[in-house]
Amino acid sequence: MQTATLPEGEEVPALGLGTWHMGENARERKQEIAALRFAVDLGYRLIDTAEMYGEGGAEEVIGAALAEVFATRAARREDLFIVTKVYPHNASRQGTIAACERSLRRLGLDHVDLYLLHWRGQHPLAATIEGFAALKASGRIRNWGVSNFDKDDLEELWLTTGGKACATNQVYYSASKRGVEFDLLPWQREHRMPLMAYCPIDQGTLARDQTFAAIGQRLGASAAQVALAWTLREPGVIAIPKAVRESHLRENLSAAQLTLSAEDRALIDRAFAPPKRKYPLAMT
Repeated sequence: MQTATLPEGEEVPALGLGTWHMGENARERKQEIAALRFAVDLGYRLIDTAEMYGEGGAEEVIGAALAEVFATRAARREDLFIVTKVYPHNASRQGTIAACERSLRRLGLDHVDLYLLHWRGQHPLAATIEGFAALKASGRIRNWGVSNFDKDDLEELWLTTGGKACATNQVYYSASKRGVEFDLLPWQREHRMPLMAYCPIDQGTLARDQTFAAIGQRLGASAAQVALAWTLREPGVIAIPKAVRESHLRENLSAAQLTLSAEDRALIDRAFAPPKRKYPLAMT
């Protein structure tokens, strides 16, 4: 598995599992728990979630799956990298701490490996950072970061006391949503801050794209796998596609082993041109 390096030197998997829309329907709970168990058995070690997903439902599903994983010794806690996020309206100093405690109870964990501010809200960044710092000092989180921050947001964060401890920024990034390449991704690389890419297949759109399908046909891969391999083509990018079906979980994991040629990349650039100007940050 490819890895990305956090600012403090920790290596984390470059391909993880997203859980957006999990925990929203009680009838799908068993299937979702089984999918998470299967993912860990396959070798997934990074799982991303948020208190927003299913209003805590996704965290509860993950917690149930992890309880089974640990009971059967399919993986140890130290083998996994668990990410969750705090709602902006909860992100005051004390609100951040309280929200994290609720997430930990739902996850059935004593700490998370990465805790993110889901997007900017009404609370000052300084207050949120203070909450993160307190959680880190108490051992409830190991790293903290942000999500849906553009370059100007990160610059402001960087100038805020404690802001340089930010480990990552999670944003919408795919071949069809390349706006971050104009200035955000270069800024993060300059500051050695990995970028976490959500929706790397553009919510399934690229799985039906003819350019990716044609490249995949030559490589013996699906269009979705090629789209994921494209997102992972450069160091410092972590992709977190969501999947529940076993076939998709297998496909996504093996995409990390695909290598795209210069010709493949050029074809993708012609179909989805790199940005030549600043675009608003894509969000879901």
